Amino acid sequence: MSAKVSVRDATPADLDVLVGFNLAMARETESKELDPATLRAGMEALLGDASRGRTFVALIDGDVAATLMLTTEWSDWRNGWFWWIQNVYVRPADRGRGLYRTLHEHVRMLAAERSDVYGLRLYVESENRGARATYLAMGMEETNYVLCEEMTRKR
Repeated sequence: MSAKVSVRDATPADLDVLVGFNLAMARETESKELDPATLRAGMEALLGDASRGRTFVALIDGDVAATLMLTTEWSDWRNGWFWWIQNVYVRPADRGRGLYRTLHEHVRMLAAERSDVYGLRLYVESENRGARATYLAMGMEETNYVLCEEMTRKR
């Protein structure tokens, strides 16, 4: 890649592009139409409160081209944190250029700097074979866990 690629924490100035990326991701991966106002409020809450998570953006020549969000889960079994990788999105025109790899390696480096981070986890749509292959190529492994959920609030 000849363009200059960098990673930084997302800021409130990235709100519009992050909302757009999340709307596109929901359409592409789950054929879902998210409520833009709810999503915007959720992103504003995330960007305004580090205890909710952390969002990174990958830039190509200063232009936001990809994103990745981290949330945390405490593991009493391991006396450490799992960092959950979520909301991964790479702008279609920039796919295949190593942007996810750049974001993943950035997160991996941050985790390695801390003795209380035990591992990285993510969930992915079972039919999203391309994403699954990418995560496995990064050294992640599929587990025996099945994700279950119960919605307590309907939208």
